[in-house]
Amino acid sequence: MLNEIYQDTKEQMDKSIQALKHSYKSIRTGKVSTSVLDGIKVDYYGTPSELSQIASVLATDASTICISPWEKNLVPDIEKAIYEANIGVNPNNDGESVKLFFSPMTIDQRKENAKKAKNLTDDAKISLRNIRKQANDRLKKLHKDKEVTDDENKKALDEIQKITDSYVVKSDEVLTIKEKEILTV
Repeated sequence: MLNEIYQDTKEQMDKSIQALKHSYKSIRTGKVSTSVLDGIKVDYYGTPSELSQIASVLATDASTICISPWEKNLVPDIEKAIYEANIGVNPNNDGESVKLFFSPMTIDQRKENAKKAKNLTDDAKISLRNIRKQANDRLKKLHKDKEVTDDENKKALDEIQKITDSYVVKSDEVLTIKEKEILTV
């Protein structure tokens, strides 16, 4: 019963760390990544579709992304969707594809992106604390229902706190790696 609570807590906290890593992908580092286009929807015959579903999206070098749609008539729609997404770069249309040329990041932009990463990590820590609270509430209910003793309850609460602390450290480690990636010129 207690092991089940520990396991559930670890699984949920793992998901939080994975979500944090996924949300980091939207933050630009020194090298451009196609993930900056994640979430951009293009009107494809009346259906909002992910860019990757209707085109080939490639980072051709450290500062250029080339988007080649499967159907050439989608080029203006793709260009419009990128423009409206306001990702900090203007799309260039050559009639067959859309190219995005990212200028090198300034020190201020790098610092701003590092700050964004820190804010995302703080949100993940809030999520971890909420998961801890849910686990503690489950333990309190078991204790109230006399399914665990006072000593077992105290040990279980301590164990949940240890699990939470280890995941907070993991989130900080992930942040350190991301900050280094962002701030390295």
